[in-house]
Amino acid sequence: MANKYEILSPAGDIECLKAAVNFGADAVYLAGTQFGMRTASKNFNEEQLAEGIQYAHSKGARVHITCNVLPRSSELDDLPRFLAAAQDLGADAFIIADLGVLELAKKSAPKVEIHASTQMGIVNYAAANALYNMGVSRVVLARELSIPEIALIRKKTPPQLEIETFVHGSMCISYSGRCLISEYMTGRDANRGDCAQPCRWKYHLYEENREGQYFPVEEDDFGTFLYNSRDLCMIEHLPELLEAGVKSLKIEGRAKSAYYTSVVTSAYSGAVREYEKDPSSYTLPEWALDELYKVSHREYSTGFFMGTPPGQNTKSGGYIRDYDVAAMCEAGGDPCVITQRNKFYKGDTLDVLPPKAPSFEVQVISLTNEHGEEVESAPHAKERLTMKASLPIPEGAFLRKKRAV
Repeated sequence: MANKYEILSPAGDIECLKAAVNFGADAVYLAGTQFGMRTASKNFNEEQLAEGIQYAHSKGARVHITCNVLPRSSELDDLPRFLAAAQDLGADAFIIADLGVLELAKKSAPKVEIHASTQMGIVNYAAANALYNMGVSRVVLARELSIPEIALIRKKTPPQLEIETFVHGSMCISYSGRCLISEYMTGRDANRGDCAQPCRWKYHLYEENREGQYFPVEEDDFGTFLYNSRDLCMIEHLPELLEAGVKSLKIEGRAKSAYYTSVVTSAYSGAVREYEKDPSSYTLPEWALDELYKVSHREYSTGFFMGTPPGQNTKSGGYIRDYDVAAMCEAGGDPCVITQRNKFYKGDTLDVLPPKAPSFEVQVISLTNEHGEEVESAPHAKERLTMKASLPIPEGAFLRKKRAV
């Protein structure tokens, strides 16, 4: 039986897609090599798209394809073929930000659901109802909305119209808007998937008549970050979102790693599945919250959901990162077979994140290389080793090592 609520995870490539599905995603969203909003991701050619859809469907997960760029007229001739091919491959939904693309999708791929992208800026029930009347089955609401505003949209729209919101990940300073900063400053159009992220840069003030001299505009010695949005994290407020009528909880991150996708998917999936068991007695699993602080992140906020501005991070444009991936478990058991990612030693304590389960710690008892030799450490990138640990490690698990303070 399908889960009541959907965890929708990002997939920048086939590795990320498999990670998302294996760590608890009910659906993934991804892009082909055209018409998607993330050119920094590897994305999927037609062969990879076929493989990804087949894999997701074999695990009971759906695939939503992003067609959310704002295409120029010269690009429209290629769009019907792309849409029809995606339908033939088994795509479950298109995420669309342009009304013209919406009409083309209805004609070229009538069997595929249409989801209205957050870039449409849907902030009221009139817009949601208008899109429903155009054939949209789901609206991805604007990120500026509060929880009470979402509840009102749910109340004033047909129950058949599903509501999706972002719950975790990087946030654009323009949020659901159509940002022009990157195009103005670098010629790279954010609305066509090519954002240079100038909102994360440091800025200084120059005095017009003193060439080569600048004056820092800063709050402290860290530098000046004028547009630098905090990351979104709503895992502590899932009951409020779900009770407001949200069906799909969307995780940002198509340009991020399979490890990131696995960790965040695992946390939200674990929390939502716990909520589904008995909403009246739900308590957020402590391990799920902990996971979101083990993965790379900027300072967290609750966005606009709580009715207050999320604020900006004025101290840093980078990430907080306390753990490194030490290895991946290829074959589970005791001993297990691992592939090294970062150096670690015999005797180290590692944190293990298995698919669809809470993390746990193990101690490395022994390491044996491919030549059958016992070794004291795993220093070589992608080296394959047999490892005996204090507890069995399941296949597909990530092994992590906490950074020294």
